[in-house]
Formats: sequence, structure tokens, C-alpha cells
Amino acid sequence: MATAMKYGIRANWRQILQQLLQVLFVGMALGMMRTVVPALAESEFGVPRDSFMLLVAFVVAFGLVKGTMNFVAGRLAERIGRRPVLLIGWLTALPIPLLIYFAPAWSWIVAATVLLGVNQGLTWSMTQTAKLDLTRADQRGVVIGLNEFAGYVGVASAGVATGYAASVLGPRAGLLWFGAAVIGLATLLALMAVVETLPWAHAELKRHAAGAAGALRPRYPHGVSTHPTTREIFALMSWRDRRMAALCQAGLVEKFVDALVWVFWPVYLHRQGVSLPGIGWIVGVYGFTWGGAQLFAGRFSDKIGRHRLNVGGMWLCGIGVALLPLGTGSAWWSMSAAIAGLGMALLYPNLSAAIADISHPNWRASAIGIYRFWRDLGYAVGALGLGAAAALGGRIENAFWFVAIAMGLSGLVLYYWGEETHPFLNPAA
Repeated sequence: MATAMKYGIRANWRQILQQLLQVLFVGMALGMMRTVVPALAESEFGVPRDSFMLLVAFVVAFGLVKGTMNFVAGRLAERIGRRPVLLIGWLTALPIPLLIYFAPAWSWIVAATVLLGVNQGLTWSMTQTAKLDLTRADQRGVVIGLNEFAGYVGVASAGVATGYAASVLGPRAGLLWFGAAVIGLATLLALMAVVETLPWAHAELKRHAAGAAGALRPRYPHGVSTHPTTREIFALMSWRDRRMAALCQAGLVEKFVDALVWVFWPVYLHRQGVSLPGIGWIVGVYGFTWGGAQLFAGRFSDKIGRHRLNVGGMWLCGIGVALLPLGTGSAWWSMSAAIAGLGMALLYPNLSAAIADISHPNWRASAIGIYRFWRDLGYAVGALGLGAAAALGGRIENAFWFVAIAMGLSGLVLYYWGEETHPFLNPAA
């Protein structure tokens, strides 16, 4: 059976389309929480004005839970398969719209976000891992670009759609019906149309063992067994291999930007008098640029490599963040959002592709899960940092400067500690 398996986007295009549809719904489930909820935290859910640390509590909870579930998802997927983990993730999300609709206080929103973190950690991890199972090494950049394109188009479109739904139906009813439709349809399709891809990963491992991929010489970490323990793989990713550590810290810090966009961009724009649909469109520019440009950034990295795009993306994204509070008007805010989104597009798929490049197929799912653990822990660390920066300075703008500086410094660490990982452009000696 293993020898008959075909790899590549063309050979598996039907299942890859199903996985892309899944990650579109995953992004929509996240996006429904990113415009209405923070903008109306004060008026609808009782958060006192300028209570910055209370406001960021739901993103801190999300980051802690999603980061942990990314780690769990990787190890679990190697034991029970990708599809069961995907289904568990969607079943966890079913109560979220009801919690938002009936929420008497902000604590219910935090609880809904905890469930969202479980959902996102399990489902988004599996859509990415499954597509990597099905494709060739020289297509990793483009396939991760496609994955993140679909996901963040879902985030952006849901932010716009829920802005209009809240204006027409009211914030609670709008989120209830939108969330129920997205989560219900995604669960049904995961049950009926998604196939298990773990056999492709097992077949790839046999091909490596037989020397079938002789021309492919990835720069795998030295001194690692083909069946490392959880402790061994966690240590390798987090500090033992400097390249992996550089990629993980960059992933963690870039989530500071997304935490800022989620929590403080809607609040900042709402205080500037922008309507809910207007906030949805400005924040949507960030998401649409991020999603759309990843189609090209992922493919581009398959040609010129990952490292330069990752470092440049960190710095460009930080510049976009710093620009937003320096001007006024929808045109200025949209321009700065587009710059931040473009920077994120350069780095986001290619950090993951770099991890996949130098991860052995036998523990690749775990490596991706641990990278995503550190990356999404950045939601919690970043939210605490930007909340503290705004609270200590008494101004929401301080959060923007905190994130911009962090992105610049993290890009420097990645530049000096990282290296090109593309197995054809920089093969092992």
C-alpha cells in the first residue's frame, strides 16, 4: 500500500481542497471573536474603560490553551491519526456561540475563548500537518502558504461579516447565528469528507529508510533518534538546536502583533469613532493582505529560501504596527494594516516551512506541534506585555510601541541564530 501512495498537490488535489475548506472554517471561528467582542467589551460585556489587563484576559487564556493544545495535537496525531484530532477540535467548539449569546459577564467570554483555544489548537494544527503529509518537500512553502491563506482569509472575512451581522441583528444574535453556521458546517464536512493522512507519513518514513530520497539532504539536527521522547523533542526545539530555538522565539514574538490586532486595534479604532463595519474592514485589510500575500510568499520561499523572508517579514511587520497610531483616517490606518499584513505574510508560512524542512518525518508532527506551542503562547505573553505597557503608561498607544520594538529585536535574534533550511538550497554536508 505504501508504494502505491502518491505525493504532491496535483496527485492529492481533492483532499487538499477539503483541508483548505476546513482551515477556512477554522479561521472564521477565530475571526468571529476579533471585531465585535473587543470593540463592545465595555458597553456589552461590562469591562470598565481602560481596564487593559482585564481586557486582555481572554486573549491570555486563548494563548495558553491553544499553545498547549498545539503540543498535544502533534503527539496525539502520531498515535490516533489526524482526522480524529480534527473532529475532537470541532466538537469542542459547538458550545461557543451559546456562551457568547447568553454571557452575563466578561468571564463567560473568557470561558468561550478557552474552548476556542482548544478548537484552534487541534483543528489548525491538523489541517497543516495533513497537507504536509500529502505533499512533496519542494512544495512545503506553497502548501503552507495555501493553508495560511485560507485560514486568514477566513479570519478577515469573519471579522467583516460579524461587524455587519452585529449592526443588523445585534452583537449577541449576530455572533450566535454566524458561529453556529460555521462550526456546524465544518463539523459535518470533517466527518463526511476528510480522509486520514497518517498512512502517507508512514510511507514517507519507509522511503527515507530505504534511501528512496537520496537527492534530498535536509539539515536534520544531529544526535537525535528517529523516535525521540516527548522530553527530548521539546528540549531539541526549545533550546538544544539553535536554529529551532531561533524559529520558535520568532514565532512566539510575531504573535504579539496578532494579540495587538485582536485586542487593541478594535478598541483604538472604536475610540476614534470608527463604526463596527469600518473596524471590520480596517482590521480586514491586515487579514486579507496577510492571507493573500502568503500565496506568493510561500511559493517564493521554495525558490529563494526561507531565512531572508522570515527576517525581513519580522522587521516589516513591526514597521506597520508602529505606523498605525502615528496618523489618522481610514486610508492611513488601512495602509499601516496592509504593511503589517505583508510582513506577516512573508514570515508566517515560512517559519513553519523552515521547521518542516529540518524535522524528520517520524517526528515532524511533534516538531510542528511544539513550534506552534511556542508560537501561540505568544498570544498570552504578548497580551500580558501589551496590556502592561498600556496600563503602566496610561495610553493605549504604548502597546503599539512595545510590539514594534519586540518584533525588531526578535528579527535580529533570528538573523544571527537562524540559517537557510531549504533542503535543496542548503543541503546537509
